[in-house]
Amino acid sequence: MSEPEVCLRFDPGLRMLLTPRHRGAEVRVAPDGTSSLGHVVESLGVPLPEVGELLVGGHPVGTSRRPRAGDVVEVREVRRPQPLPDGGPPRFLLDVHLGTLARRLRLVGADTAYRNDLDDPALVERANAERRVLLTRDRGLLRRRALWSGAFVRGSRPDEQLTDVLDRFAPPLAPWTRCTACNGPLAPVAKEEIEDLLDPGTRRTQDLFTRCRDCGRVYWPGAHHRRLEEVVAAAARTVRRRPHR
Repeated sequence: MSEPEVCLRFDPGLRMLLTPRHRGAEVRVAPDGTSSLGHVVESLGVPLPEVGELLVGGHPVGTSRRPRAGDVVEVREVRRPQPLPDGGPPRFLLDVHLGTLARRLRLVGADTAYRNDLDDPALVERANAERRVLLTRDRGLLRRRALWSGAFVRGSRPDEQLTDVLDRFAPPLAPWTRCTACNGPLAPVAKEEIEDLLDPGTRRTQDLFTRCRDCGRVYWPGAHHRRLEEVVAAAARTVRRRPHR
């Protein structure tokens, strides 16, 4: 006779996070009498920041509940758009592997911090201190108990990742208002003030400029502007599908 088991049913959006041998609609495990439901879910590969609700017998339960033999547990993904614990607008911190996504988020006006020299403890400390959502594709980083708020970024390409983050958090957009290099605010600047920083071709063909108030970087509609406009337009379409909080 087989041992009594706990049956966990994962929402479709969570199944890709499961370890390969458990990647299905249902996972059955034998309860050990000590591990919490949260521990069981994470041991199967799903970080708790990705879980919106746990139901046993149709009733919500906490992650600290110890599962019992015969339990049927529904593991729901977070609802979208996802509200933040403090109820404020989303601000982001990205790990070292998401530099291109950081520039895309800044392009559309999302408050996005990024540095490529922070280790995991420093990332968690900064996310907590500044109340930023830590975005990562590192499931181990999301399992750190001290983390205030985090999210696993779906997609391997920057366009896919941007769509996922905007769909999940629906931040208010303000394109062309942030420096893609440092996240500082951009302000219009007269051409005469920055002419000495321009090469002859730019000086001859461009008249509209903005400058970062923090790092001083100068922007104008360059050769890649059409592609950037496409990114901004796609971002606006994604957020329009989600109501603002």
